[in-house]
Amino acid sequence: MEPLPVPIIVLALVFLLIAIRQIGNIRFEIWQIMLLGAIVVLLTKSIPFATAWNAINIDVLLFLFGMFVIGAALEESGYISRLSYRLFRDAPSMDSLIVRILFFMGFASALLMNDTLAIIGTPLMILLAKKHKINPKVLLLTLAFAITTGSVMSPIGNPQNLLISVNGNLQNPFITFFKYLFLPTIINLSAAYWILKILYKKEFHGNKLQHIYEPLKDKGLATLSKYSLVLVILLAALKTTLSLLHSGFDFNVTYIALIGCLPILIFSTKRSKIINKVDWYTLIFFAAMFVLMKSVWLTGFFQGYAGSGTSGITSLHSVLGISVLLSQLISNVPMVALYLPVLMHAGASSKVLAALAAGSTVAGNLLILGAASNIIIIQTAEKKSKETLTFFEFAKAGIPLTLVNITVYWFFLKVL
Repeated sequence: MEPLPVPIIVLALVFLLIAIRQIGNIRFEIWQIMLLGAIVVLLTKSIPFATAWNAINIDVLLFLFGMFVIGAALEESGYISRLSYRLFRDAPSMDSLIVRILFFMGFASALLMNDTLAIIGTPLMILLAKKHKINPKVLLLTLAFAITTGSVMSPIGNPQNLLISVNGNLQNPFITFFKYLFLPTIINLSAAYWILKILYKKEFHGNKLQHIYEPLKDKGLATLSKYSLVLVILLAALKTTLSLLHSGFDFNVTYIALIGCLPILIFSTKRSKIINKVDWYTLIFFAAMFVLMKSVWLTGFFQGYAGSGTSGITSLHSVLGISVLLSQLISNVPMVALYLPVLMHAGASSKVLAALAAGSTVAGNLLILGAASNIIIIQTAEKKSKETLTFFEFAKAGIPLTLVNITVYWFFLKVL
C-alpha cells in the first residue's frame, strides 16, 4: 500500500484543525489554518511555486475585494442599519424574521451570487441579533443556509452553476434551472426554517420584535454606498439579460464588484478607512485555499472517485452523492471542473447537470468548508463581533438539512 501524498495528509489536518480550532492555549483563526496548509505543501515541494502562483484565482480575489469595499462602506455609513429596517420592519416575530431572511436572501443570492450576499448580509445579521437580543448563531446559520440553498436555482447564483451553464451545452440555462430546481429549492428553504426551529427552539420566542428607525452616521457615504449597490444590481441584471438573449457579448462577474465599488473609492473622503476595514484575512484564506486545493488536485487522489463505476455515473443518486462528498474535500468549483467533463463524455442529460448543480451547491450546507460563502460569513462575524460558528455547531444543523436537501432534489429530478 502506497503512502498517502503529502497534500492529502495536509488537507486532513486542515479539516481537523478547523474542527477543533484550538491546541492548548493557542486558538487558530480559519485563515491561519489554511495559510499554514498552503505553506506546508510549498515547503515540501508538493506543488511548484510557479504552479501555486498560477493557481490563485485573481478574479475571485478582486471580486471579493470590491464587495468587501461596498460592505465596509455600508457599515461605516450606517446604511446597513437603514437596509435592515426597510427589509425586515414588517416582521412581527422571530418566526417571521427567519422566514423573511431565508426567502429574501435566498432569492437575492440567485441574482447577485451567494458570496455577494455573504459579504453584505453578515453585518446585517449581527446588527439584527444585537437589536433584538437574538442569538447571533441562529441568524448566521439562517444566512448561510439561505444563500447556499437559494443560489441553487439560478445559473448565476454561484460560480459552479455558472461553470455548468457555460460548459454544459445547455440550450437555455435559466429555463433549465428554473424547470428542475426552482420548486425543490423553495421546499428546501422551508426545510431550513423547520430544522433551525427544532434545534433552536428557545430562540423562537413569541415576543414582538421592535424595529427602530436609526439615523445615518454619514449621509454622504450612505449615498455613495447606495449608488454602489444600485450599480451591482444593474450590472447583475445586465449580465442575466445578456445570457438570456444569447447576445454573444458577456463580461466577467469580477467587473460587477469592481465597477460597483468605484463610487466609494473615487468620491469618498473615507476611502482609506474603508480600505483598512476590508477583510484582508479572508482574501488570504482564499489565496491559500487555491494553493492547497491545487496541490491536492495534482495528486490525482480524488479524480478516480468521480469517474469510478461508469455504469451508474449519470444516475441521479450517484451525481448528487459524489457532488456533496467530493465538494467537502476539494471544494465545489474544482469538483465541478473535474466531474463535468466526465458527465458530458457519458452523455449526461440536462436533468443530470441540474443534479450536479444542486449537489455541488447544497454541499455548502453540510460542513463549513463546503462553500466559500460559509467562510466569508464566519470570518466576517469573527472580525466584526467576535461571534462565530464552530465546525460542530454548523454540522449539527447542516447534516440533517443536507440530507433533506438531497432527498428533495432527488425526488423532484426523478419525477420531472
